[in-house]
Amino acid sequence: LPWTKRRIRNELDEKRDAMVRDAEAEWNELLDDAAKTEAQTHLFLPKRTSDRDGILTLLTEWSRKERELWEGGRASGAIYHGNEKFHEFLGKAYGLFSVANPLHPDLFPYVRKTEGEVVAMMIHLFRGRTSRDDDDDGGCCGTLTSGGTESILLACKAHRDRARDLRGIASPEIVAPTTVHAAFQKAAHYFGMRLILVDVDERTGLVDVDDVRRNMTRNTVLVAGSAPNFPHGIIDPIRELSELARERGVGFHSDCCLGGMILPFVERLQADGRLDDVASRPDDDVDVDVIPPYDFRLPGVTSLSADMHKYGYA
Repeated sequence: LPWTKRRIRNELDEKRDAMVRDAEAEWNELLDDAAKTEAQTHLFLPKRTSDRDGILTLLTEWSRKERELWEGGRASGAIYHGNEKFHEFLGKAYGLFSVANPLHPDLFPYVRKTEGEVVAMMIHLFRGRTSRDDDDDGGCCGTLTSGGTESILLACKAHRDRARDLRGIASPEIVAPTTVHAAFQKAAHYFGMRLILVDVDERTGLVDVDDVRRNMTRNTVLVAGSAPNFPHGIIDPIRELSELARERGVGFHSDCCLGGMILPFVERLQADGRLDDVASRPDDDVDVDVIPPYDFRLPGVTSLSADMHKYGYA
């Protein structure tokens, strides 16, 4: 009913506005009194220049205060390496290339070289094939992005464009568990795609592959899963989901943004038998794979994202 929809929409708008106000108040409370003064609040370009020493002094103080907020170890999803000397090393490395622009490889050939080698390392880490491999049909390719969101956006766009060009699909759809990253919502909005979210089991947190199958249509261009997902840290059934996508002739994206720089090394521990205690469950008779397959070993995986700025410490 129209009046019911209006009422629900109005209530949602009120809740959203209240959340924004509460968040702004909470964030402002984190600032010290000096940062709230007119002298340190700049809404327009200042009429006078500031000396470099003064700027660095202010930024150093702000950096110190922000460090106090997370160095106690209670931050989640923001800081992945808290060592101060390592941060100093990163700062020096960044500073050496602060004006570099990879759009101009004629001016920054070493940035191009670095990107190409990092991509090659990641392809090898996730068991992909490159154009250098024997008997290969072109192999994997990749690019560095600004982060996990952009990586997912690019993957969704690539699958949308491929389905449009090869299959003439004008109303592309993505099918994914409800636990996927919010970037899939953004991709659907930006690129005119429909995102179909499939509920997960309340006890296990896993999506039912048959439920995903039932939600696929002739317009499906991409199935997605996480290794692991952000809400619960659970690895989706990537093997089964990617095989379903392969059978239907559509792409599958494995989102390893959070665990991409951990899972390959945990697998090595698992192979060495150093995770046997973790894999055993006294109340369960089934054998447990600590890390089920999630990468390009699976023929149905057509794209993958991993964040080096998280546990890659880059």
